Amino acid sequence: MVASVLEVSHVFCCPNRVRGAISWSRGPGGLLAFGTSCSVVLYDPQKRVVITNLNGHTARVNCLQWICKQDGSPSTELVSGGSDNQVIHWEIDNDQVLKAVRLKGHEGPVYAVHAVYQSRPSDGALHTLITSAAADSTVRLWSKKGSQVSCLQTLNFGNGFVLTVCLSFLPNTDVPVLACGDDDCKIHLFVQQDDQFQKVLVLCGHEDWIRGVEWATFGRDLLLASCSQDCLIRIWRLRMKSASSETQDDDIRLKENTFTTQNGSTEVTCAVILETVLAGHENWVNAAHWQPSFHKDGVLQQPMRLLSASMDKTMILWAPDEESGVWLEQVRVGEVGGNTLGFYDCQFSEDGSMIVAHAFHGALHLWKQNAVNPREWTPEIIISGHFDGVQDLMWDPEGEFIITVGTDQTTRLFAPWKRKDQSQVTWHEIARPQIHGYDMKCLAMIHRFQFVSGADEKVLRVFSAPRNFVENFCAISGQSLSHVLCDQNSVLPEGATVPALGLSNKAVFQGDLAPQPSDEEDLLTSTGLDYHQVAFQPSLLTEPPTEDHLLQNTLWPEVQKLYGHGYEIFSVTCNNSKTLLASACKAAKKEHAAIILWNTATWKQVQNLVFHTLTVTQMAFSPNDKFLLAVSRDRTWSLWKRQDIISPEFDPIFSLFAFTNKITSVHSRIIWSCDWSPDSKYFFTGSRDKKVVVWGDCDSSDDSIEHSIGPCSSVLDVGGSVTAVSVCPLLNPAQRYVVAVGLECGKICLYTWKKTDQVPEMNDWTHCVETNQSQSHTLAVRRLCWKTCSREAEQSADGAEWLHFASCGEDHTVKICRVNRCAL
Repeated sequence: MVASVLEVSHVFCCPNRVRGAISWSRGPGGLLAFGTSCSVVLYDPQKRVVITNLNGHTARVNCLQWICKQDGSPSTELVSGGSDNQVIHWEIDNDQVLKAVRLKGHEGPVYAVHAVYQSRPSDGALHTLITSAAADSTVRLWSKKGSQVSCLQTLNFGNGFVLTVCLSFLPNTDVPVLACGDDDCKIHLFVQQDDQFQKVLVLCGHEDWIRGVEWATFGRDLLLASCSQDCLIRIWRLRMKSASSETQDDDIRLKENTFTTQNGSTEVTCAVILETVLAGHENWVNAAHWQPSFHKDGVLQQPMRLLSASMDKTMILWAPDEESGVWLEQVRVGEVGGNTLGFYDCQFSEDGSMIVAHAFHGALHLWKQNAVNPREWTPEIIISGHFDGVQDLMWDPEGEFIITVGTDQTTRLFAPWKRKDQSQVTWHEIARPQIHGYDMKCLAMIHRFQFVSGADEKVLRVFSAPRNFVENFCAISGQSLSHVLCDQNSVLPEGATVPALGLSNKAVFQGDLAPQPSDEEDLLTSTGLDYHQVAFQPSLLTEPPTEDHLLQNTLWPEVQKLYGHGYEIFSVTCNNSKTLLASACKAAKKEHAAIILWNTATWKQVQNLVFHTLTVTQMAFSPNDKFLLAVSRDRTWSLWKRQDIISPEFDPIFSLFAFTNKITSVHSRIIWSCDWSPDSKYFFTGSRDKKVVVWGDCDSSDDSIEHSIGPCSSVLDVGGSVTAVSVCPLLNPAQRYVVAVGLECGKICLYTWKKTDQVPEMNDWTHCVETNQSQSHTLAVRRLCWKTCSREAEQSADGAEWLHFASCGEDHTVKICRVNRCAL
């Protein structure tokens, strides 16, 4: 029933900024799994949609790995490790969680996991052998059969720190071998004997911490790729050594490291040699992964290709030369410009036709191989989002896109991609209007293509969309360019750039765009005085931009700075006629907690509203613009009424209309959020004390100076700290108000409310639906916002009427949900 009432239609997020947080499953239509905050996200790169969220960790997910099946069939299980000291084994069925088993025992954050399927001779059953490395300087080995999990062994590395682990089997045996990359610059090899792992070799050669190790079987040998902070990749070959093998005196052979172990009742000798050293990166190599083997037309394909990711902003595809066998660089791809610092990780798709990289700022990059020219790789569209907590979001007045701000110091704009050749509509990030030096806290839309943002600084900044964004927005979302531009009565700049020694986005006009030199002769004859290099270059897009383009070409020019607050900006809102802006900053005294009103035409201060003694956490103008509501950390709210002034020359003045104090307030903790009913009669407040309260009636014709407004609802206890409240602009079919409540635990609950004449109020609140575990945020919901562009619900083909709201939270994610209005 929940799925038919409430559905998550779009999700925006990106991986955590740690190595090992992404893994690509095998099988057709393989899913990309990555850790976002405390959640594991399953993403389909072909359909470009998030399939589901696996919520189970209580702290950041640091590492994960799909478990590959021997027969090459699609992966259905994965393991993940987090800063909650736990490892979780997930079983997936039809893209949903079938079972989640927790492995507890580590005493520090888990930073590396790997797993393989193992046939145990003791019972003949198929077990899952799992290894995990944590900050407690231990590596643990686990065996899982069904729901039964046992810790086989704990390997103690003393003061060492194991950064990476990988399991495999010795060639042509069922004997597991474990490779551990340590901060002592060595690779430690362990082999299982009688259910215990014994150290058999230590591979030396790297000169800095080992960042990645990975096994791969090729023919009768086992290859191990290792990468390090010494900028090098080493490939080691492990082979079974025959007892009858003889070495000729005139042979030139590399030094062999040998060890002896048991394969059942047979003693076998293994030799490990250094196959090659790959030098091509200029900074730390964080990851090296083999292309997985796969079946094509019933034949096993086993390509010997290695992909590496480095902090030098490049990924390199390596392969041995067909004639000489010498390992050579085949392809190099990477980031261009921007303020990034390289790649954390990389992954192959199963058939090797696509590669993905995980960048320093959390962004994913996807490249696809050209079918005609295999050496040509082109950037592809992939999911993106904030890499830290998302603090605020707004729909544009037409409901065509949303703008978000977060503590990752960026402002991002998400819009639908309406393709002509497909009926499917997916949402993507199409602009990054602001890349700031302070954590972003709040924003407000002035009109469709202008917004104000507030950050951990004392200044409010106003941004307006450039022409190139408007053109691209229309091309991507299917809007009419002439219809959109007719609302813009001024000359729009082409784009924006940040000067070399500047901090603000500067507008770039057509005249600033000097023509690029067309050929070598122009380059030789240009003097530098007549040729101005501008970072921004306009480009017409018909599909969402890639990460490189977002970093370089989608800034909006800053048109105004608003000074007046004494501390960091905390909340901002605009009235519905878009003529007044209200802002507030962090405060510990009454004079600093003042609300400042600004005229959006002149950007001059209109009035200071002084009442609260601590930070104003949120403000909201009533839909009829007659009232301004403010809620605060001081556990009270204040209501300000607009005074009608006959002369249009004067700005409107607000006076205190009603308020609560410590005695009259229902709330006993911080009031985090507030919102108005669409008819401006009632307002709703939500607090840390788990309560949601409705207040009213608010009569704008009442001219009395002091007014007493009390609760007109029963106190709704939602069972958890309330951090966000939003009221739908449409009533449900029973003419009840629809209220979305976001909780600190990440859950979103939908209620309906209608005033009753009973005293005390009975049955005025009705609980409708709440998000399930996979739909919820994993940390506090920071803002909820209903789509307000239309006074009619969207109708689907089956006749259902859908309402849409967006949510954002501390778990780095932004979600767009749709609700069946008739089911509320």
